[in-house]
Amino acid sequence: MKNKVYVLFQTDIWKTKSSRVCFGVFLYENAAIDAAKENGLYTNESEVDIIECELRKFEEL
Repeated sequence: MKNKVYVLFQTDIWKTKSSRVCFGVFLYENAAIDAAKENGLYTNESEVDIIECELRKFEEL
């Protein structure tokens, strides 16, 4: 079983934590990138953050 997931966020262009909006959790980083592209999350007014997280671990993202 894979112990990591990738959380897809859209943020402002400065990538501040307060601007993060979660768009999904994925098993593979490539799947998160594809979803961001398919849903138009890359714009001139926003950025995309993909955070790698361990399963069964409690921490702030």
